[in-house]
Amino acid sequence: MKLSQIIPTFEQMAPTAYAEDFDNVGLLVGDTTQEITGILVCHDALEIVIDEAIDKKCNLVVCFHPIIFSGMKKLTGKNYVERAVLKAIKNDIAIYALHTGLDNHPLGVNKILCNALGLINTKILCPKKEFIYKLTTYCPNEATKSVQSALFEAGAGAIGNYYNCSFLSQGTGTFTGNEETNPTIGEPLQPTEVQETKIEVVFEKHLKNKVLHSLFQAHPYEEVAYEITQLENEHQQIGLGMIGELATPMDEVGFLKFVKEKTQTGCVRHSGLLNKNVQKVAVLGGSGSFSIGAAKAQKADVLITADLKYHDFFQAEQQIVLADVGHFESERFVKNYIFDYLKKKFPNFAIILSDKNTNPVNYI
Repeated sequence: MKLSQIIPTFEQMAPTAYAEDFDNVGLLVGDTTQEITGILVCHDALEIVIDEAIDKKCNLVVCFHPIIFSGMKKLTGKNYVERAVLKAIKNDIAIYALHTGLDNHPLGVNKILCNALGLINTKILCPKKEFIYKLTTYCPNEATKSVQSALFEAGAGAIGNYYNCSFLSQGTGTFTGNEETNPTIGEPLQPTEVQETKIEVVFEKHLKNKVLHSLFQAHPYEEVAYEITQLENEHQQIGLGMIGELATPMDEVGFLKFVKEKTQTGCVRHSGLLNKNVQKVAVLGGSGSFSIGAAKAQKADVLITADLKYHDFFQAEQQIVLADVGHFESERFVKNYIFDYLKKKFPNFAIILSDKNTNPVNYI
C-alpha cells in the first residue's frame, strides 16, 4: 500500500486535529506516495528503532512520541534526534507520530491506562477547550432540508453520542441586490422579502473549511449569509486525562502497590497518604502536573501521572494523593494498543511490534 492509503487509519485512531498546539504529530519523515512494505510500531523512534526497522524490512515507523519535536535548523547527526532522522532518510524509512492526537482521544492513552487499572465509569478529566464552533445560516424554507443535510454530511451537528443535531427557526429575510446581482429570488434593485429558516449547528473547529464548502455548495443563494462563533463550551468527549472508579475500594498503600505492579515501574513517588480508602482515581499519562487542580476539583482520591516536580507535590494539600509512576511507565500500554489497532485494520499486512525498550530512565 502507499502511505497515503494508510494515513486515514492513523487519523481514525489519533486525529491530528485533536493534538495540542505545541505538539508535532503526523508524518514527520517521508513521502505520502511511498510504497509501504512493512510497519514497525514503537514508543520512541530512536536510532536503535530505525536499525530495527532496517533489519525487519519495515519502511514505515509508527511512533507515539515524535522524534522531531522542536525546530531543526541543521541535520548533521550531532544528537540523537538528528542521527535517527538522518538514518531514516538514508534508508527511505517514513516516520509517523501520534502523541497528543492519541492522548486526547476518548479511547486513547488515558482510557488504555484506565482499562489496565480496571477503572469503571470513566470520563474525560480535562475536556478540550476552544474546540467547538457554531454555524448560523439562513436559507429559503424550501431549501432547508438540502442545506441541513449537506452540513450534517460535512460533520456538523454532532454532539456527544448524538448526530444530525440542529436548531431551526422561522423568520423573514430581506435584501436588495444591486445592478450586478443575479438573485435566486427577486430582481436586482428590488427590495425583496423571503420566508427563511435560520439553521444553527455546532462543529469541531478542524471541520470549518469542510462545513463551509458544503454550505456554499448546497445553498441556493448567490450570496450566502452565515456567522461562525467560537463557543466557550468544553468538548466533553475529547481531552487530556480521565477519571473513573475502582469497582472495589482499596486502601492507599495497597492501591499504590497495585499501580506499581500494573505499570511495572521501578518506584512510585507520591505525596502524603490520607489514611482513607481509594475509590475515585484520576489518570493522565505522561507529564500531568497541570491536571492536579482538575483532579482535586472532581474529588479524586488519587491522581496517577508522571514528571511531578518537588513543588508539585505540595499542591496535594491533604486533599488528594499524587502518584508519579514515571513518564514511560504511565504510557507503557500504548505501543501494544497501536499495534493491535493496526493489526485489526490491516490483518494481511506486515505489522511488527518493536522489541526495543526506549525508556531512558533506569532504577536501582
